[in-house]
Amino acid sequence: MKRKVVSFRSNVKFARQLWGDPSRVALHSLRELTERYSLSVAAGDLQFLNGRWYVTHSGLLQLATRKGCRGIQTKLQEALSDAGMGRWVFEATVFKSPSSKGFVGYGDADPSNVSSLVQGAELRIAEIRAVNRALRKAYGIGLCSVEELGAFSGQPRSSATPSSRNDSHSSNGSGNSSGNGQPRLRDQLCLLIRQYNLDPNLVKAYAADFCGTEALSGASRELVESFISHLSSAAKENRDALVCKLNSYAQPVEARS
Repeated sequence: MKRKVVSFRSNVKFARQLWGDPSRVALHSLRELTERYSLSVAAGDLQFLNGRWYVTHSGLLQLATRKGCRGIQTKLQEALSDAGMGRWVFEATVFKSPSSKGFVGYGDADPSNVSSLVQGAELRIAEIRAVNRALRKAYGIGLCSVEELGAFSGQPRSSATPSSRNDSHSSNGSGNSSGNGQPRLRDQLCLLIRQYNLDPNLVKAYAADFCGTEALSGASRELVESFISHLSSAAKENRDALVCKLNSYAQPVEARS
């Protein structure tokens, strides 16, 4: 199913809801990304961190789908990997057409270049980084992907942003504001719920299960970011299947204290 044409006005609207008023330079870049690649802020294709735009893994996959990508192959580079040290290197090849010779990208991850909150998932992150780099090369995306950042989107705190927040969850995934210039994950999740008309209670239950916590508020920011990316991809690929998955979490709600 083709996604509706993304408008620059719509992207600006959602960007302002998530990150405030971007600078003129940022808006100029957003216009180019909208017109050239049809990337959508509401769908989670882009993130705005420390004054710069980054494309997401789900955004790259959606772009490849729209462009008729024929396939993606990944291969673990065993000679360069070290399981004992938690270091993994992947090679990814993107085939744009049946006759394509392929566009190759490499991704690596180890405990030194991922957030401490996601240590243990280096193999998965390395594969995602390899796929992202191959997709960016195949479709001429000069924009870095958020998953390629050194600490898996755990950027340093912006000096222009107040460090103290009243929100007790600002350090984890459910916080409504992060204090480091990153998008508010709660807002992103609400946008997805409204966009695809999903049951918010079932989404919260699914998110907690996905993150391996009793409640979403107990999940780390990185885990919630991963869930949002997963939910966005699942909704765009097959909403009916996602709804069936969500319905499996329709359990009696415990009485609140």
